Amino acid sequence: MKTSKEIGFVLSVEILQEEIEPISAELQELLIRCLREAAALENVDGEVVVTLVNNERIHELNREYRGVDRPTDVLSFAMNEPGEGEMDIYIDESEFDEYPNMLGDIVISLPKAKEQAEEYGHSLERELGFLAVHGFLHLLGYDHGTAEEEKEMFSRQEEVLAKVGLKR
Repeated sequence: MKTSKEIGFVLSVEILQEEIEPISAELQELLIRCLREAAALENVDGEVVVTLVNNERIHELNREYRGVDRPTDVLSFAMNEPGEGEMDIYIDESEFDEYPNMLGDIVISLPKAKEQAEEYGHSLERELGFLAVHGFLHLLGYDHGTAEEEKEMFSRQEEVLAKVGLKR
Protein backbone atom coordinates (compact mmCIF):
# COMPACT_ATOMS: atom_id res chain seq x y z
CA MET A 1 0.00 0.00 0.00
CA LYS A 2 1.44 3.38 -0.99
CA THR A 3 1.69 6.25 1.46
CA SER A 4 0.83 9.86 0.68
CA LYS A 5 4.51 10.67 0.13
CA GLU A 6 4.86 7.95 -2.49
CA ILE A 7 1.72 9.09 -4.31
CA GLY A 8 2.95 12.67 -4.52
CA PHE A 9 0.19 14.57 -2.70
CA VAL A 10 1.46 17.12 -0.25
CA LEU A 11 -0.62 18.46 2.58
CA SER A 12 0.86 21.16 4.74
CA VAL A 13 -0.54 20.98 8.28
CA GLU A 14 -0.09 23.56 11.00
CA ILE A 15 -1.17 22.63 14.52
CA LEU A 16 -2.01 25.40 16.97
CA GLN A 17 -2.90 24.96 20.63
CA GLU A 18 -4.89 27.64 22.46
CA GLU A 19 -5.42 27.73 26.23
CA ILE A 20 -4.95 23.97 26.70
CA GLU A 21 -2.26 21.71 28.07
CA PRO A 22 -0.11 21.09 24.95
CA ILE A 23 -0.25 17.64 23.39
CA SER A 24 2.94 15.70 22.74
CA ALA A 25 5.01 16.00 19.57
CA GLU A 26 4.17 12.34 18.85
CA LEU A 27 0.44 13.04 19.02
CA GLN A 28 0.88 16.06 16.75
CA GLU A 29 2.74 13.88 14.23
CA LEU A 30 -0.05 11.32 14.37
CA LEU A 31 -2.62 14.00 13.54
CA ILE A 32 -0.49 15.17 10.61
CA ARG A 33 -0.15 11.56 9.38
CA CYS A 34 -3.94 11.07 9.59
CA LEU A 35 -4.61 14.24 7.62
CA ARG A 36 -2.00 13.45 4.98
CA GLU A 37 -3.47 9.97 4.47
CA ALA A 38 -6.93 11.52 4.12
CA ALA A 39 -5.55 13.98 1.57
CA ALA A 40 -3.95 11.13 -0.40
CA LEU A 41 -7.19 9.13 -0.34
CA GLU A 42 -9.06 12.16 -1.64
CA ASN A 43 -6.38 13.09 -4.21
CA VAL A 44 -6.03 16.59 -2.82
CA ASP A 45 -3.15 18.71 -1.70
CA GLY A 46 -3.00 22.07 0.00
CA GLU A 47 -2.85 23.59 3.45
CA VAL A 48 -4.90 23.06 6.59
CA VAL A 49 -4.69 24.51 10.10
CA VAL A 50 -5.75 22.45 13.11
CA THR A 51 -6.39 24.35 16.32
CA LEU A 52 -6.84 22.50 19.60
CA VAL A 53 -8.92 24.49 22.07
CA ASN A 54 -10.81 24.20 25.34
CA ASN A 55 -14.58 23.67 25.67
CA GLU A 56 -15.25 27.35 26.33
CA ARG A 57 -13.64 28.42 23.04
CA ILE A 58 -15.35 25.78 20.89
CA HIS A 59 -18.67 26.62 22.60
CA GLU A 60 -18.16 30.27 21.62
CA LEU A 61 -17.34 29.34 18.00
CA ASN A 62 -20.24 26.89 17.78
CA ARG A 63 -22.66 29.57 19.02
CA GLU A 64 -21.23 32.27 16.75
CA TYR A 65 -20.96 30.29 13.50
CA ARG A 66 -23.59 27.57 13.80
CA GLY A 67 -26.10 29.11 16.22
CA VAL A 68 -25.71 26.11 18.55
CA ASP A 69 -25.28 27.16 22.20
CA ARG A 70 -23.15 24.29 23.51
CA PRO A 71 -19.63 22.92 23.14
CA THR A 72 -18.99 20.42 20.36
CA ASP A 73 -16.08 18.16 19.49
CA VAL A 74 -14.96 19.50 16.09
CA LEU A 75 -15.73 22.41 13.78
CA SER A 76 -14.57 22.90 10.19
CA PHE A 77 -14.21 26.18 8.36
CA ALA A 78 -13.70 25.56 4.64
CA MET A 79 -11.84 28.22 2.68
CA ASN A 80 -12.86 26.95 -0.76
CA GLU A 81 -16.57 27.22 -0.07
CA PRO A 82 -18.28 30.51 -0.88
CA GLY A 83 -20.10 31.99 2.08
CA GLU A 84 -22.92 34.48 2.25
CA GLY A 85 -21.80 38.05 1.91
CA GLU A 86 -18.21 37.14 1.07
CA MET A 87 -16.38 38.80 -1.77
CA ASP A 88 -15.45 36.70 -4.77
CA ILE A 89 -11.72 36.60 -5.40
CA TYR A 90 -10.71 36.35 -9.01
CA ILE A 91 -7.32 34.96 -9.95
CA ASP A 92 -6.03 34.49 -13.45
CA GLU A 93 -5.85 30.72 -14.11
CA SER A 94 -2.21 31.07 -15.17
CA GLU A 95 -1.42 32.21 -11.60
CA PHE A 96 -3.12 29.29 -9.76
CA ASP A 97 0.13 27.46 -9.10
CA GLU A 98 1.54 30.51 -7.31
CA TYR A 99 -1.07 30.32 -4.53
CA PRO A 100 -1.42 27.57 -1.95
CA ASN A 101 -4.67 25.60 -1.89
CA MET A 102 -5.93 26.78 1.51
CA LEU A 103 -8.43 24.09 2.41
CA GLY A 104 -9.44 25.65 5.72
CA ASP A 105 -9.37 25.32 9.47
CA ILE A 106 -10.29 22.47 11.79
CA VAL A 107 -10.97 23.32 15.44
CA ILE A 108 -11.00 20.46 17.95
CA SER A 109 -11.96 20.60 21.63
CA LEU A 110 -9.25 18.65 23.45
CA PRO A 111 -11.35 18.20 26.62
CA LYS A 112 -14.29 16.92 24.54
CA ALA A 113 -11.96 14.53 22.68
CA LYS A 114 -10.68 13.15 26.02
CA GLU A 115 -14.25 12.78 27.32
CA GLN A 116 -15.40 10.98 24.16
CA ALA A 117 -12.37 8.67 24.06
CA GLU A 118 -13.25 7.51 27.57
CA GLU A 119 -16.96 7.27 26.75
CA TYR A 120 -16.32 5.18 23.60
CA GLY A 121 -13.65 3.04 25.25
CA HIS A 122 -10.77 3.86 22.94
CA SER A 123 -7.57 5.89 23.07
CA LEU A 124 -7.21 9.64 22.87
CA GLU A 125 -5.06 9.02 19.78
CA ARG A 126 -7.96 7.27 18.06
CA GLU A 127 -10.45 10.00 19.01
CA LEU A 128 -8.21 12.87 17.91
CA GLY A 129 -7.39 11.07 14.67
CA PHE A 130 -11.09 10.50 14.04
CA LEU A 131 -11.99 14.14 14.76
CA ALA A 132 -9.17 15.48 12.58
CA VAL A 133 -10.15 13.28 9.62
CA HIS A 134 -13.84 14.02 10.19
CA GLY A 135 -13.13 17.75 10.13
CA PHE A 136 -10.92 17.38 7.07
CA LEU A 137 -13.62 15.57 5.11
CA HIS A 138 -16.06 18.35 5.99
CA LEU A 139 -13.55 20.81 4.48
CA LEU A 140 -13.80 18.83 1.25
CA GLY A 141 -17.59 18.97 1.22
CA TYR A 142 -18.49 15.65 2.83
CA ASP A 143 -21.47 15.69 5.17
CA HIS A 144 -23.56 13.25 7.21
CA GLY A 145 -27.03 14.76 6.98
CA THR A 146 -28.55 11.65 5.42
CA ALA A 147 -27.94 7.95 6.06
CA GLU A 148 -26.29 7.61 2.64
CA GLU A 149 -23.97 10.61 3.22
CA GLU A 150 -23.08 9.34 6.68
CA LYS A 151 -22.23 5.88 5.35
CA GLU A 152 -19.93 7.35 2.69
CA MET A 153 -18.22 9.81 5.04
CA PHE A 154 -17.73 7.37 7.90
CA SER A 155 -16.37 4.64 5.62
CA ARG A 156 -13.79 7.14 4.29
CA GLN A 157 -12.84 8.03 7.86
CA GLU A 158 -12.42 4.40 8.86
CA GLU A 159 -10.31 3.70 5.78
CA VAL A 160 -7.90 6.51 6.69
CA LEU A 161 -7.75 5.55 10.37
CA ALA A 162 -7.05 1.91 9.48
CA LYS A 163 -4.14 3.02 7.25
CA VAL A 164 -2.48 4.78 10.19
CA GLY A 165 -3.22 1.94 12.61
CA LEU A 166 -6.06 3.55 14.56
CA LYS A 167 -8.60 0.76 14.28
CA ARG A 168 -11.40 0.39 16.82
